[in-house]
Amino acid sequence: MKKALKIGLVALAVATVSGTTAVLNRTYTNDELIPPFVQTAVLKQGSNGGEVKELQRRLKEWGYYNGAVDGIYGKGTVEAVKKFQKKNGLKVDGVAGIETYKALGMNDSVKVLENDKKNSSNSANSNYTNSDLYLLAKCIYAESRGESYTGQVAVGAVILNRVASSSFPNTISGVIYQKNAFTAVSDGQINLEPDKTAMNAASDAMNGWDPTYGCLYYYNPAVATSSWIFGRQTVTTIGKHVFAI
Repeated sequence: MKKALKIGLVALAVATVSGTTAVLNRTYTNDELIPPFVQTAVLKQGSNGGEVKELQRRLKEWGYYNGAVDGIYGKGTVEAVKKFQKKNGLKVDGVAGIETYKALGMNDSVKVLENDKKNSSNSANSNYTNSDLYLLAKCIYAESRGESYTGQVAVGAVILNRVASSSFPNTISGVIYQKNAFTAVSDGQINLEPDKTAMNAASDAMNGWDPTYGCLYYYNPAVATSSWIFGRQTVTTIGKHVFAI
């Protein structure tokens, strides 16, 4: 079964936490967002904030709204949105969603909802967590921090391919901590703190990038000691690692 990343980081295009906003694989401060009012998705009565202010400003500029541009989505804003929706042939519900944003020219808000829809679709069968992401990144860092970015994603992909295979444990922790499966677990390097590159590589692997084309094994031929691994069918080589099935 195909598995994808199920974390707030990817389920939503934008998620504001403690003054910073996570967008896909990068963290931005609120000041870096363009424009800075794009923080939520669908707006309705009870919503508040900068995006509501922008909605009110546009509605007021076009003569649909006569109230204060205060960032509070109250009854006056609901009625103004309904008037705008009726005038533009949209569903008249007083809720500012993607079609209303498009008609208002709030293109950045449209992008937020489009990304949200895309990521939700990609995560439909997901059962991964933040803890899974972190553990995968730790293993990637411990096993392949000297490899290229693609090589690090490839190591993550092998782990996830094992999770999906009936021949291995069906969880990330089960695969990583399977007896004698990874040198980094045996020698304790699994306990090292992963860097940002490893975290990004884990995220990309979880979101479906597999540079190994489905491989279940990898090894460094310069240091591998098991004769068994050399008998596996080689699919590709990335950096110092040979990837096999």
